Amino acid sequence: MKFTETSVDVRYAETDQMGIVYHANYLVWFEIGRTKLIESLGFKYADMEAQGILSPVTDIHASYKKPLTYGQKAKIKTAIKEYTGIKVVYLYEIYNDDDELCVIGDSTHVCVKKENFRPISIKKCFPEWHEAYMKAMDV
Repeated sequence: MKFTETSVDVRYAETDQMGIVYHANYLVWFEIGRTKLIESLGFKYADMEAQGILSPVTDIHASYKKPLTYGQKAKIKTAIKEYTGIKVVYLYEIYNDDDELCVIGDSTHVCVKKENFRPISIKKCFPEWHEAYMKAMDV
């Protein structure tokens, strides 16, 4: 499994009254990690969308282990956990400045036609993505 890494500064606006990162912000960070992973494979969501294909989230999970606070840096590690040619499950791990695991999660996506939300086969419609995803899972 090939992980990509990116980081974000924890901004004050992302924290709650308790001074810790508000839980929904981790989902935004998942998306940042997923986008970076796709770019590291040589692709962009925008190119797929320009061809009339969307990749909605069909399921998402997050398990909170340790809080992150304002002023820290969140390190987002992302990998492809499962890929079937139609469905993709991305794995996320978010760490703090001390390299402690703070959040672990995953999101499930399918690619659909924009006009009718019917699923498409990534393997058939985007063979380059398919090959890259297969290779990323083998590493």
